[in-house]
Amino acid sequence: MSTDNPVSQYAVRLADDALILGHRLSEWCSRGPFLEEDLALSNVALDYIGRARMFYGYAAELSGDDRSEDDFAFLRDCRDFGNLLIHELPRGDFAFTMARQYLVDVHSVAFMTDLQSSTDATLAAIAGKAVKESNYHLRRSRDWMLRLGGGTEESHRRLQHAVDELWGFTPEMFEMDELEKSLAGQGVAVDVSRLQPAWDTEVRATLAAANMSIPEEDWQVSGGRQGKHTEWLGHLLSDLQFMQRAYPGLEW
Repeated sequence: MSTDNPVSQYAVRLADDALILGHRLSEWCSRGPFLEEDLALSNVALDYIGRARMFYGYAAELSGDDRSEDDFAFLRDCRDFGNLLIHELPRGDFAFTMARQYLVDVHSVAFMTDLQSSTDATLAAIAGKAVKESNYHLRRSRDWMLRLGGGTEESHRRLQHAVDELWGFTPEMFEMDELEKSLAGQGVAVDVSRLQPAWDTEVRATLAAANMSIPEEDWQVSGGRQGKHTEWLGHLLSDLQFMQRAYPGLEW
């Protein structure tokens, strides 16, 4: 399932990012380390799923046919999804989840801040709502980086392992393909390549404050925007899409 409208394609990518990460966070529901954090993670998941709905809804509006947000979310196969790979990785332990969330949150705040200036009024409006959520998410995840990094020997070890495992997935957040370059040139999309220096400075400062080592930059993985995914996305979608595929056209 695809769309020829470039803005619609862009909106679908952003929705895919939000849906997949939101689903990963929702897997913590009833499994959080304590009640308050269980509720917090569930609420962050809902923020992302709500963001996905707004982007999918706009994509459906631009597609010019009878597709809905549900069609984009539930009726596409793995290779049709354009989310960044870091979002689809298994949730792992709590340190892994919070490390990923922090790395993504720093990027998200800068991204949504810039998207508010988009020449596309709807994308700008969605970003205006999302940036408020992203700032809250970042405050939480940065706090957990400091708490885990400066906590016990075990929490520090787990956090360092998580950062090491995630580091090679972060360069993809700043890659630009032809679609994004074209839309950025029109003032519609964010030029994510410009966000990397500030992201790198902030992340390194937080890692230093948490007594963490900066990982070696000796590997990186990309391809999510082109539909080249890890095996984990297929497992995620088999869960996420089961009801709609088992009962086509199901409505609540």
